[in-house]
Amino acid sequence: MNSPFATIQTTPDMTLRYGFWPSETERRRGTLLLLNGRAEFMEKHLETVGELNERGFDVYSLDWRGQGGSLRQLPDPHKGYVACYEDYLADLSVFYRKILHPRGHRPLFLLAHSMGGHIALRFFRAQPDAFSKAALISPMIDIHTSPLPASVARVITRFAIQGGFAEQVCFGAGGYSEKRVRFKNNPLTSDARRFWAAQDIMRQNPHLTVGSVTWAWLAATFRSIDRLKRKGEAERIQTPLLMICAQKDRIVSLSAQRLISLRLPNCRFTILPGARHEILCETDAIRACFWKEFDAFFGKKGLP
Repeated sequence: MNSPFATIQTTPDMTLRYGFWPSETERRRGTLLLLNGRAEFMEKHLETVGELNERGFDVYSLDWRGQGGSLRQLPDPHKGYVACYEDYLADLSVFYRKILHPRGHRPLFLLAHSMGGHIALRFFRAQPDAFSKAALISPMIDIHTSPLPASVARVITRFAIQGGFAEQVCFGAGGYSEKRVRFKNNPLTSDARRFWAAQDIMRQNPHLTVGSVTWAWLAATFRSIDRLKRKGEAERIQTPLLMICAQKDRIVSLSAQRLISLRLPNCRFTILPGARHEILCETDAIRACFWKEFDAFFGKKGLP
């Protein structure tokens, strides 16, 4: 059986891993690009890929630079690093231009989680006609910085960058460690089976893992958040959007999601009760609510 994974060189010094899973249904509905969140990798969402295939979508996905099977930029591969979000956007633009647009069956759709949702919104602003529709799951419009107030976290980040600590992890946190993993009170999912399934993948494939973020990543994230919040940015995004958010999200800000949804000209906003940040890895009941919203938005009728 051929591997679904391949690589693409997006810049002279960056290689991304991407995947392709064609639907085997008789009536295809188009091609969907699945964008992961920070520290994720394609194998984590193969259950969702299968469900999308069953709905008639050919699915493409990729690992962002610095995580999953894509090239790492620091000597320590487990540090979460990016210099600026323009690097993410440039990678996505090359992938769209060289892979998705010429190879995908029309129409083209997008499904993005967390950081992937943030990058998608900025991509839509730059390329408004790229996708027919998009669903954003727990999009990273703003982040929680608990226990510190956001203003304090921003000041500390600025001093850390000025002090030459850009490539150091924030607040002394380390890389991924299986010993520190606990299901109890985790902020990601209330489904134990899917939680431990993701941990099993990481234990068996440690090269896919990435740990805590660096000051550079945090500074870049704050800059991109501020860019997206500028007056006129969200208002100019015309792509039809479904924004599905988690009621119990402790990773990204639910209030920021709600506020930007009101500024987006063509956005359907919904909150899933009881859901934590990783809706695609949640309980069967919560995922069923997600798929109900998804199917209502994208429709069920196949393409000839």
